[in-house]
Amino acid sequence: MAEAAPPQKNNPPKRNQFHLHVHVMCKCLKTSLTIVLVLCLFLKSPGSHASVSYKPNIVLILVDDLGIGDVGCYGNDTIRTPNIDRLAKEGVKLTQHIAAAPLCTPSRAAFLTGRYPIRSGMDATNDYRVIQWAGASGGLPPNETTFAKILQKQGYITGLIGKWHQGVNCESRNDYCHHPLNHGFDYFYGMPFSLMNDCQITQPPEKDRVLRTKLWLYSQTIGLAVLTLAIARLTGLVSVTWKIITCLAWFGFLFFASWFSSYGFIRYWDCILMRNHEITEQPMVVERTTSLILKEAISFIERNKHGPFLLFVSFLHVHTPLITTELFLGKSSYGLYGDNVEEMDWMVGRVLDAIDKKGLKNTTLTYFSSDHGGFLEAQGGKAQLGGWNGIYKGGKGMGGWEGGIRVPGIFRWPGVLPADTVIDEPTSLMDIYPTVAYLAGGIVPQDRVMDGWNLMPLLQGSIQHSEHEFLFHYCGMYLHAVRWHQKDSGALWKAHYVTPIFQPEGAGACYGRGICPCFGEGVTHHDPPLLFDLSRDPSEAKPLLPATEPLFDTVTSRIERAVQEHRQTLTPVPQQLSLHNIMWKPWLQPCCGTFPFCWCDKEGDSAHPAL
Repeated sequence: MAEAAPPQKNNPPKRNQFHLHVHVMCKCLKTSLTIVLVLCLFLKSPGSHASVSYKPNIVLILVDDLGIGDVGCYGNDTIRTPNIDRLAKEGVKLTQHIAAAPLCTPSRAAFLTGRYPIRSGMDATNDYRVIQWAGASGGLPPNETTFAKILQKQGYITGLIGKWHQGVNCESRNDYCHHPLNHGFDYFYGMPFSLMNDCQITQPPEKDRVLRTKLWLYSQTIGLAVLTLAIARLTGLVSVTWKIITCLAWFGFLFFASWFSSYGFIRYWDCILMRNHEITEQPMVVERTTSLILKEAISFIERNKHGPFLLFVSFLHVHTPLITTELFLGKSSYGLYGDNVEEMDWMVGRVLDAIDKKGLKNTTLTYFSSDHGGFLEAQGGKAQLGGWNGIYKGGKGMGGWEGGIRVPGIFRWPGVLPADTVIDEPTSLMDIYPTVAYLAGGIVPQDRVMDGWNLMPLLQGSIQHSEHEFLFHYCGMYLHAVRWHQKDSGALWKAHYVTPIFQPEGAGACYGRGICPCFGEGVTHHDPPLLFDLSRDPSEAKPLLPATEPLFDTVTSRIERAVQEHRQTLTPVPQQLSLHNIMWKPWLQPCCGTFPFCWCDKEGDSAHPAL
């Protein structure tokens, strides 16, 4: 009988060693699969839904008065916009991106709140449809929650560089109830008001030009009457007492002082720059504002490169008076306006370079748009000083026509959003709010109606159609048109209830008025409404007729029902743009000295390094 081998005490059996190898291999395989899975989730493939486990930096670039036809990637072949074009090439371009209003104050209010401006009282029933003075009491109500507030609560450092135009004070010069710092921004540098011709001495007046002409005429008439009576009294032609003549002279002086104290010093009252609550220039030196705005935007990125941060760059370009530096004057083939657009594009490039140089490109969502369409009526002699809205009818100030509300919309986020992609679905500037709130891990307010939608599923391709079924197009407080996105058929219906009357007849804008009105004798009411299918007629050239369009009654009835449902969601709110709230109030005027001696220059020559 063979003797059994002695057991090997120091070595495990062959079988256990095999199991150990298998166990190690399985763990390695499991780890590898986990890594691959994470990479697959992070790197987006077409049609998949990429997700990230970090809070991205967010840079929102909003231009003033830029027409959709002014940009190369939207069809312009005469104005050079290589940086905006590059942004579109590296990201997603929206071809049906819609502003909630055709003017800056209400459109920006909607952008900041994700709600139609009528819900916050930031639209008007009168002809004054934007905030008129930095020293007015109207503005974005303190109880409105901006996307900056949402992100601030999520740990973001938030900054606004550039134009605000949402008000400053409510009841006293230093209450700052409408100020950006009271609406979720940690840092603000820019104009609390808006750029206009009155900010540049060489330009003709812009604010209330017709009213000011009448006030001058009345003042001169009173002055001439006083002078005539005085001469007649001295020569004995009339027996009017000196007391009456003196009273009339005092009345004329008080009348003149009452309006000239505001309109005569617009550069000092409205054309100012602020850093947080401190006024740095009053009046602002417009020739160096471009450099200051750009330097501040780049500095904010550099200071907060460790993030997460939200930077809202609100350019003063391309609003009149088209302040353009010598570097770009005369360089475009489209006059001063083209020069200004090309300079704005260069500024966009500098901001993008700052993001790239800090290694933030792949961790930053960058967005580019305009607050509304181009200003067709802006002209200087034979020169066009406003934008071009491409094939779309109308422009700035027109609440219904596409040219006033269809704007560029570009998103870039390498590795998360697809590159060189075009989406032809209805989207809104109001969608930015829920989109950035979602990315920051925040929750949109649940105690009010929100009108925007999170765009990430659409941008990433996990859904094919916009969440918007209806979009309501207001002109002031008046509903001018409604868009119906009929997803099952692909039709994009648009019904116009009110349209402006162009002047002169046959023109494409209200050149006789300077800007189109929302109500009164300057508009036409349509019953039944003018109906277009934008999928077939994006230029809104030929309205469909009940006799030739078999779906006319069905479509208009459905849109009318949607209007009634929408109006049921509206609640009365204080009107921020009422005549009382837009009037200049000396006690609310931001002032860097002792009112009325308001002038200072704390910037000096610090602007030049940014250029």
